[in-house]
Amino acid sequence: MGVTIVGGGLAGSEAAWQAASQGVAVTLHEMRPVQPTAVHRTDRLAELVCSNSFRGDKLDNAVGLLKEEMRRLGSLVMRAAEASRVPAGAALAVDRELFAQTVTDSLRDHPLITIVRGEVEAIPDSTEENPVILATGPLTSAALSADIARLVGQEYLYFYDAISPIVLAESIDREKVFRQSRWDRDTAGLKAGTTTEHGPACGVDDGAGDYLNCPMTRAEYERFLDAVVHAESATVHDFDKAIFFEGCLPVEVMAHRGLDTLRFGPMKPVGLVDPRTGRAPYAAVQLRQDNLAGDHYSLVGFQTQLKWGEQERVLRLIPGLEHAEFVRFGMVHRNTYINGPSVLAETWQVRRRPSLFCAGQMSGVEGYVESAASGLLAGLNAAALASGRPTATPPRTTAIGALAFYVSHANPAHYQPSNITFGIMPPLDRAPKHKLARKVAIAERALADLGTWMHARTSQSLPAVPQA
Repeated sequence: MGVTIVGGGLAGSEAAWQAASQGVAVTLHEMRPVQPTAVHRTDRLAELVCSNSFRGDKLDNAVGLLKEEMRRLGSLVMRAAEASRVPAGAALAVDRELFAQTVTDSLRDHPLITIVRGEVEAIPDSTEENPVILATGPLTSAALSADIARLVGQEYLYFYDAISPIVLAESIDREKVFRQSRWDRDTAGLKAGTTTEHGPACGVDDGAGDYLNCPMTRAEYERFLDAVVHAESATVHDFDKAIFFEGCLPVEVMAHRGLDTLRFGPMKPVGLVDPRTGRAPYAAVQLRQDNLAGDHYSLVGFQTQLKWGEQERVLRLIPGLEHAEFVRFGMVHRNTYINGPSVLAETWQVRRRPSLFCAGQMSGVEGYVESAASGLLAGLNAAALASGRPTATPPRTTAIGALAFYVSHANPAHYQPSNITFGIMPPLDRAPKHKLARKVAIAERALADLGTWMHARTSQSLPAVPQA
């Protein structure tokens, strides 16, 4: 009896922790560093290659609710994120190196987990006693991708994803930027249901807000937009059919969509007050601390496929970044995923082969937290299957259950990876009229229903959820 997991990203790592915490032996395969990828830099498990943010962390935000549910389910990813968090306003962001090291150490030290390095080129054999979880992520190797495509009986859907540049903190001109979190939310207000108030600061790091903001006038914005539109992009393989995920568009793709697209997207000025003018800037670029040392900052929402030389030229048009030193340029990479509704059950099992599970981005979810959440349920259910127990999923009224329902029940003809949103959860019977109160009520219902589901597991003498 044992569970085999292919892929040591967020989903695979979480699945391994959950299955092992149920008392089931786990073999976790990770091809790095034997077989590198185009974007990973280390051999650590759960390495973050895009943003270092896990997004909102309050209960009036769907991803904040999902994170709270995962904490209650004993998530290793959430424990590691808390241990490595960095200031990020009303969001949970992490020092990516410390985060990955925490996950790696936890799995390496678990007595029931064996980590095997090397590429898996075909789907391993699976049975009910020895189920397999595929969590190879969007960068699944060519050989394994071909084998998975043969199994599901359809061609892969795909889209292109891009990652944001990172600048050296000391190269930012602090006389031109101001420190402030949007709506004056800072790290102290991260926990569900709590906020604190701080005023803006200019040119200094006095702790008043977690973001550095680069304000733009209308003339500066239009000059920057023109430069982005006319900059040269890197070549994308198979670009003739490039499909970008709408939630992670490169800035140049957004720029081509219209004059104000960026200003209503990653460069929106709402919730910010420029201390020099006492008003919101016309547009703003936010910089988020990328590591605990505070010497690296990433450009929030500025994923790009521009050529590196073009990035350096164009991004230095941003006020405060005229002399920026780039620790990492943005880049584009191909992400592949299966059509979840036509392949998967709510338990993350492959319908045609129930002893096989899929989890993470390749299963058709988008986002770090969502990927880890799918791995959490896949790990619990694979362990249940191996132990001769029934598989199960929390009710759709929970965020984690709603995500599983969406992936397995959305329209396959128009399927695209999804983040968790309140929109995919059932509405309340008697919903409050105020939008914020309605979201909080949905969250309260979700946590109550999750508690009932967890209690039922205990009542049925099933193993308790692991304590991370």
